[in-house]
Amino acid sequence: MAKVEQPPETPELEPADDSSVPVALAAAPAIMADSLGGYVKAWWVRLRAGESGVLPVIAGLILISLLFQSLNRHFLTAENLVNLLVQGSAYMLLAMAEVFALLLGEIDLSIGFVGGVGGVIMAELVKQQYNWPWWAAIAVAILACAVIGFVQGTIITRIGLPSFVVTLAGLLGFQGAMLLILGKGGALPINNKVINDLASGNLTVAASWILMIVVVGLFGLMTWMRDARRRKSGLVAPPASFTVVKVIAAFAAGVAVVLVCNANRGVLIAIRGVPWVLLLVLGVLAIWTFVLGRTRFGRYIYAIGGNPEAARRAGVNLAGIRTLAFTLGSATAAVGGIVFASRLRSVSTAYDGGQLVLYAVAAAVIGGTSLFGGRGKAMHAVLGGLVIAAIANGMGLQGYSAAAQYIVTALVLLAAVTIDALARRGRTAR
Repeated sequence: MAKVEQPPETPELEPADDSSVPVALAAAPAIMADSLGGYVKAWWVRLRAGESGVLPVIAGLILISLLFQSLNRHFLTAENLVNLLVQGSAYMLLAMAEVFALLLGEIDLSIGFVGGVGGVIMAELVKQQYNWPWWAAIAVAILACAVIGFVQGTIITRIGLPSFVVTLAGLLGFQGAMLLILGKGGALPINNKVINDLASGNLTVAASWILMIVVVGLFGLMTWMRDARRRKSGLVAPPASFTVVKVIAAFAAGVAVVLVCNANRGVLIAIRGVPWVLLLVLGVLAIWTFVLGRTRFGRYIYAIGGNPEAARRAGVNLAGIRTLAFTLGSATAAVGGIVFASRLRSVSTAYDGGQLVLYAVAAAVIGGTSLFGGRGKAMHAVLGGLVIAAIANGMGLQGYSAAAQYIVTALVLLAAVTIDALARRGRTAR
């Protein structure tokens, strides 16, 4: 008689391990959540897992503000806050320039003096001797600095020299070029009203409110349409309730900024309105946020910074993307140098591009950009620039020496790098 084979026994399923839930939730909140509550829960799990995002720098800004306000009651006045924004504008722009190199896992030590060269070129062209239109002088300065970035990027990518060495040579070389251009006079005044108003001019009170409503309205419309389109197509997108919260938060932030800027900051005469330079910083931020977050070029930068060999095998033109990144970084540095010159209404041999580039790197890293490449945003540079400006401003109000400012900035930078390294180690372990 044939033996009848018994079917294999089905192994008993062990109870699911609760520890897998946090692992699943540690994915992007937009993937795991279909409601505002679920989004917040997933975000909290990611935060506990080390994905803190911009939370540390925001918390740091709040702590710094409270500390300096307790030491000096003038710190959080409208006059000082607007001064802080204007003073920090150059740091923010130069930090956004540095982000392009840091995302690749590289570094650009030349952007401080590249920005200075841009300021010198602009100031020379608007002199009475040449009398160029302000817009043409600015355009030529930005283009010249972009060429500098292209040349440095080509040397780095085509010859294979380390970016540290190439850009360090650029720092020294362009410092010498500035000294040669400025000559024995040592200073080059800027007598163009439009250029000087970049850092000292303000919108009217009415124009400040109108522009804020338009900007926030466009942001809200674009954000809603993008998220709705992605949800309709079955792609990853945050829940609609979170999109609404994000737009409301943007509106509240805009109202707060306009209220502060529209307060009277003058002593002898009334001074009100949003500074022009703040609009310039926001414009550059919007452009680079779109480029890095919504274009193929931006995705390639993150891919190269995360794993250059994998990016190369995927068909990414490493040399071309890296060269373009250094080109855009130098062009952005030119904007920062122009703003710095506009605030001082001159360019002189006292321009310290070495300190500015160190502050730019510190601002980008403090804001949340990784030194290891592949992680960071233009917004991180702006937030980090605010931290640097707040430290310098607050300690200046207290009359502390430059030495104390450097030490405190160094400690803040060290804390930011430590947080970044620990978060990276946690992601690698998971």
